[in-house]
Parts: sequence; structure tokens; C-alpha cells
Amino acid sequence: MPKKVKPAGDGKEEGPVPCKQVKLEAAGGPSPLNLDSPSGLFESLISPVKTETFFKEFWEQKPLLIQRDDPVLATYYRSLFRLSDLKSLCSRGMYYGRDVNVCRCVNGKKKVLNKDGKVHFLQLRKDFDQKRATIQFHQPQRFKDELWRIQEKLECYFGSLVGSNVYITPADSQGLPPHYDDVEVFILQLEGEKHWRLYHPTVPLAREYSLEAEDRIGRPAHEFTLKPGDLLYFPRGTVHQADTPSGLAHSTHVTISTYQSSSWGDFLLDTISGLVFDTAKADVELRAGIPRQLLLQVETTAVATRKLSGFLRMLADRLEGTRELLSADMKKDFAMNRLPPYYVGDGAELSTPGGQLPGLDSTVRLQFRDHVVLTVGPDQDPSDETREKMVYIYHSLKNRRDTHMMGNEETEAHGLRFPLSHIDALKQIWNSSAISVKDLKLTTDEEKQSLVLSLWTECLIQVV
Repeated sequence: MPKKVKPAGDGKEEGPVPCKQVKLEAAGGPSPLNLDSPSGLFESLISPVKTETFFKEFWEQKPLLIQRDDPVLATYYRSLFRLSDLKSLCSRGMYYGRDVNVCRCVNGKKKVLNKDGKVHFLQLRKDFDQKRATIQFHQPQRFKDELWRIQEKLECYFGSLVGSNVYITPADSQGLPPHYDDVEVFILQLEGEKHWRLYHPTVPLAREYSLEAEDRIGRPAHEFTLKPGDLLYFPRGTVHQADTPSGLAHSTHVTISTYQSSSWGDFLLDTISGLVFDTAKADVELRAGIPRQLLLQVETTAVATRKLSGFLRMLADRLEGTRELLSADMKKDFAMNRLPPYYVGDGAELSTPGGQLPGLDSTVRLQFRDHVVLTVGPDQDPSDETREKMVYIYHSLKNRRDTHMMGNEETEAHGLRFPLSHIDALKQIWNSSAISVKDLKLTTDEEKQSLVLSLWTECLIQVV
């Protein structure tokens, strides 16, 4: 039988493993998560595996199982979300479908047991105990501060939205049939034990969620049981199913997910429109009309295909020589929909500028750097028919935690816009640990003062 490596005090290998592909390096016992920085958090999350090793060998490639026998970490994981938390959460007004799903896997099919309207804890507990239903709690970071703190740091680390769901499953039960997801998945086992089966992807790096029939997926490639303090990672497209073993207490785990719609294909779609827009301004050939009746053709003509191929080659050549890629939506959407920075108290530092008012003689520095994006795009003012380029700064300081990753909830973009002539001065602020206002690359002192005052009012810079 293959061996697994388990972190132990003496760094020795011990115990059997059901699958050799699931790797864990020997190391000393891990400590609770390091929340001082985004990189520190991720390093501690996957400890003892090194970050470089993770991205070289596992990320988007294969699963990673980290089994830890660490009572301190297990206790910390349990504090993130417990079955007993549901009572107080239900008293705050949770609704079926939006906040909670109740389901069970029966004969390979997902059976949804949701009621209508508001969730009542006694009914939820009844379905859990008597129907052995799984309780799925959506986006608990809206209510649980420590998950907010973790996921906000991970959004900074990945530069991508990070959502989560909690699954609470009674003994001898399974909530979901075999399926794969369109996200990178990190599973933290919080309470009890969960038996997992992972299968080779039928669609590697899948772009959508899908169920898979048992007769299509074959035998598990990996099979193991998670205990509190353990972590499991697997790439999008990995087919999986999990159940709580019989004879044990319930299982609670949180699934932390990221990188939805964050592929090179998505980025290409996002930037190509701006590239075409700019190129058409400079090249009359792109502004020439398409052949008459082209849109009426059943199939694209060979002439049109050759023309488009030539244009794509021209765009590729232009792309090689530019550093100004225009993001149409991805940067803005990320800034709009992510979590606000974690704070304790009323969060006044995120909405009310503090400290000294910046002036021409001030030295300033950017703050909340990981929560701010800078992009260039056409003027979005409908009254401006010239559609001149503008510099946009979007940030998440005023985002609402209670709507994070809820999809149908309305979100609002927060930020500033400046003329394109301000781009060099903004890059100076972005690329410096601190800079004198006098040294900003703008024509007049009034422009310099106006720029830093706008950024200060939005809580994006401080005087040092």
C-alpha cells in the first residue's frame, strides 16, 4: 500500500494512504493561520507545503490533501462555523434558496428539501435529524467575521473573487451527487469527519458546473477522510462526491472557492474590444464596411474568414508593442463585487478621510493598495460623444459585506475618474512607497493639488 506523509513532531512518515498522488511533505506541526498579510495567510493555509511547490505542482493540475494532527488548528477551524451557529443566524432572518439550501443525495440524484420563505431553526434541525438532510449555508463570510477576514485577504492574494459555502451533513448521509465545479476549491474540515472520493476530470479546468453520472466517472482516483484541521485543494473540473461516515457525529466543512471566469480566455474577451477600438482609430482598413449581405449568409465566406484572420494577426502585432491593455469589465467587476477590507468597529477609516489634509508641500503614499485597481477606458459619460479615454480608479473600501457573492444583489462601483493626462502622476503614486506632491508629473500646481485632494477624500492616500 502506498504511504502518506503526515506532519509529525519528528518529521517522520507514518500511516497508510489510499492514493499516492495526494502528497504532503513532512514538516513540523502547523500553527493557526497568519493573517498579517495575504501571502502570509496563504502560506499558513497550505503549510507545510511551500507556496512555490503548490503553484508549480498542484494549482490547476491535481488535488492536494493536507492532513494535520494539530489540536490548536483544529480548534481554530471549528470556531469558523459550527452547527450550533445556525440558531442565532436563523434569528437574523435567513431565507431558503438565498441563504440556505436543504438537500440530500438519493440514488445518485440531488433531492432539494427547501421550504418556502424564511428559515426556522426548529424545522431546519428537524430535516437535519429526521431526513438526514445536508444544510448548505451560502456565503457565511457575510456574518462570520473570521471568514470575512480570511476571504478578504485571499481576494487580495489571488486578485479574484473568493466565495464560500458551509456544508453540514449528518452521519450516514450524502448531500450532493457526483459533480464538478467551475472554481478552484479549498476545503477546510471544521467539525466531525467527511469521506471524500475524487475522480479524474471529464472536462479539465471546466468553465461551468455540471453533475456527472456514476457510470461515467469510473473508479475514484483518490479516496480519504478529512478530520478537523485538514485541508483539501482540487482544481476546477475535478469530479467529486463526499459523505459523512455512519456511527459518527455530523460533519461540517467550508468550501472556499476562487478563480471563476478568470481564465486567459476570459481576459482575452475582456481586452480584445478595447484593442479593436484603439486599432480602428488608427487604421482605416478596420473602419471599412463589411461586404454587402454578409450578415445574410448562412456560412461565413472564405473571403470574410481570410479578412478576419488578417485583422487578428494585425491585432497580435499591435498587442506586442503596447503596455496599455484596456480592461472592459474584469477589473471593475472585481473591485465592485469583492469584500471591503476587514475592520473592527465602525470602519470609519474606510469612509472618512483622516489625518492631515494634503497640500503642495506634502509627501503622500497610497493606502489600501490591495483594494484599489487602476484602469484606462473610454469615457462613460453619455453626454460626451467623443468617447475620449479616461483613467478610472475603482476600490472596495465602501463595498457592502452583506451582499458579497450574492449574485442578484445590486452592487455599486466606488471610485474616481481623471483625464488621461493624469496617468503618469497616478503611476508615480502607485509605484512609490511615498512621493512629494510637487514631483507629480502634471502641468500645474493646481492639477497636483486637485489630484491628491480627490484621492485623500476617497481615503486612498495619506500624508506621511
